[in-house]
Amino acid sequence: MDESTSPGAVPHPRVPPPEPGVVFTADFASETQWVAGRSWAYPGGGPVNPGDNKLDYLVSDAAYSRSGVFRATRRPDGLWNTGLLTTEGSPDGFMVRSGDVLEARVRLPEETGAWPAIWTWRDGDQEVDVFEYHPDNPDLLEFTNHVRGGSLYLTDDAVAPGAWVDLRTDFGARSVVWWLNGARVFADGRGVGRSWRAYLIVNLSVSAGRYHPSPDPGATEMSFEVASLVVRRPSATRAPRGGTGGTGGRATASAAGHGEPSEAGGAESSS
Repeated sequence: MDESTSPGAVPHPRVPPPEPGVVFTADFASETQWVAGRSWAYPGGGPVNPGDNKLDYLVSDAAYSRSGVFRATRRPDGLWNTGLLTTEGSPDGFMVRSGDVLEARVRLPEETGAWPAIWTWRDGDQEVDVFEYHPDNPDLLEFTNHVRGGSLYLTDDAVAPGAWVDLRTDFGARSVVWWLNGARVFADGRGVGRSWRAYLIVNLSVSAGRYHPSPDPGATEMSFEVASLVVRRPSATRAPRGGTGGTGGRATASAAGHGEPSEAGGAESSS
């Protein structure tokens, strides 16, 4: 008898193997991965940071971040309750490292004053901005390496209030490389160094008006969404890392240290 066709117990479905090189898959609801409403990138860990032109009042309420929709709502005192998640201080304590690749799918906010970002932080420094966005500059994304000084204000027709964008950042030792919707758009030629590592932060800030307009007087709520976020470690699979040099897309400004930021992009930092 052919045993391959004999009746028997239904086999368990095969569990697909993890994707090659993936070392972190964001589960925003996980209190093991993420701490909500507190970050040492803010003075004293928060909840406010007016010195950085922010109207934020960080809250740990799950409704502001744990679904992957990062929200902000106006408070009676003029500040805004805002959602922030960080891996710093979490039980897992995940950090991105030199050579890692971060990929995220993001819905940009529509409301004036919204200031979303995915970025890194450790010990008062080590900041690399995967992206920042301000709807008053509707087609512009900001990419910045604060570790060694490199930035780009990229304008692209795919960038718009409410648009979905696919982002990728290669944290190279010699060059940080940014990608938009599968196209490589900027390599800073500076990098983060071989020993760099830092925690992740995802948050929605609210601009106070110094560099970008504050919210409209009648606005009461704003949001942006991160549908997915993964970190790959190509060295774990011996895959070649992204190269250095070169840019693509339609861009303004250039590496920091080679002129002042454009007026359109402002001079804000997400720290």
